[in-house]
Amino acid sequence: MRLPFEWSKLSVPRLSPEKLPPARLALQPRAPGGVTAAVVGGGLAGLAAATVLAERGVSVTVIEREPYLGGRVGGWRERLADGEPFDMERGFHAFFRQYYNLRALLRRVDPRGERLLKLEDYPLLGPEGRRESFSGLPARPPFNLVGLVARTPSLRLKDLLHLETRSGLAMLTFDMERTYARFDHRTAREFLDSLRFPPHARRMLFNVFAHSFFNPEEEMSAAELLMMFHFYFMGNPEGLVFDVLTQPFSLALWHPLRRYLESLRVGFRLSQSVTAVEPRVDGKFRLQVEGEEPLVADAVVLATPVPALQRIVARSPELLDRAWRARVEGLALTSPFAVWRLWLDRPSRPGRAPFAGTTGVGMIDNISLYHLFESESRDWAARTGGAVVELHAYGLPRGVDEAEVRRDLLAGLHEFYPEFRDARVLEERLLWRQDCPAFAPGSFASRPGPETPSSRVALAGDFTRLPIPTALMERAATSGFLAANHLLTGWDVQGEDIWSVPRRGLLAGVPLLD
Repeated sequence: MRLPFEWSKLSVPRLSPEKLPPARLALQPRAPGGVTAAVVGGGLAGLAAATVLAERGVSVTVIEREPYLGGRVGGWRERLADGEPFDMERGFHAFFRQYYNLRALLRRVDPRGERLLKLEDYPLLGPEGRRESFSGLPARPPFNLVGLVARTPSLRLKDLLHLETRSGLAMLTFDMERTYARFDHRTAREFLDSLRFPPHARRMLFNVFAHSFFNPEEEMSAAELLMMFHFYFMGNPEGLVFDVLTQPFSLALWHPLRRYLESLRVGFRLSQSVTAVEPRVDGKFRLQVEGEEPLVADAVVLATPVPALQRIVARSPELLDRAWRARVEGLALTSPFAVWRLWLDRPSRPGRAPFAGTTGVGMIDNISLYHLFESESRDWAARTGGAVVELHAYGLPRGVDEAEVRRDLLAGLHEFYPEFRDARVLEERLLWRQDCPAFAPGSFASRPGPETPSSRVALAGDFTRLPIPTALMERAATSGFLAANHLLTGWDVQGEDIWSVPRRGLLAGVPLLD
């Protein structure tokens, strides 16, 4: 499809990353001697907080219930049937270029980004051979979107004439306060319906994107979807492609980061669970640890998944005020998801992309070919002539069982990648989890942020409400930085710089549009 103008010559202000202003100017580079903090949760958010605190002289102890670090992006050692060890994870993760704060954390252990591999494309695959590509698009908004629309086979010019203009403009006029006030009470499905896209275009251009955030459209806030669209497309000056780690997460990130933190004298207590946090009369906190000696600290970062956080708060009746506790109690989880990794006895077809989003064929949401980018899988494939394939399904329907999910995902794989129809499964690992936060309509206003009523208690996690557009791993890392900054402000210590994509859309504030 050709548009009746040269989009590459349009004059649009250049978008640039923005630095979040600090809550207030701090005077000290380091915390007072002897100050201690306990970080409850050794996932991405907790370790981001521990890093900032330890670098500024705070004596930090990380308590993690699992025997490994990384939380929902962690990795653990398993063995194949022949005894070969490998690192299992909770699924493929993309490092987009606008993950500024996550990348700042990664630079602590990989200053030149040598463990990241840029993917030139991540195609979107649909039924009947439909395909969309991000390869070769301009990096700058709105040229990226205009370029995609100009070449997509899913839209014709006459389709654009039937789109609902007001809803479409909402994607270009994003503003944290106004967008959430206008759209948080609506569901993402209602918003997508209002655009009036042709069904095949909606499936290819929007459904893949909407399903990537674990929340089903009918249970997700429309404002949250608009924020995601701004963060990944219309407010992102870095382009639409992303990087992947060339090694398992544990080798590329968590083992090196633990060594780095131990060099800063951070202590780790793995396979231990905090059950309660009790304020003491001297201003410190006593952390009850199941089956272990309690821990006393001057400050606490709670960086656990939602269910663990709610259990800790429920068992800590003196921790903070009733209004804050109600915010924590109001958090919820979204539907379960499945990650199925398969070791197959034959290779993928040459030219396949390492990652592809999928839509319109059963439950399958994406396909990752691990042997095309990750070291352990590449070595296994080179030795056996096979392939290591990972299938994801998000927002699983209620009542579905594992056997049905396996059948459905395998059928989806065969539909999109027919070279695997006769492949034999040599090994498999299926993970079934339900621990990702829900972003339900109307929940934004009551969601707790990293700051709490106490200068000595902070929250961190991708469930928190943040003042900038962000998502997934970047939201977790950013929340950890903000949690550490909240504690450091109480000691008058300079915190970590927080970077964001532009916080307003290209047309935000334009009269008659906004």
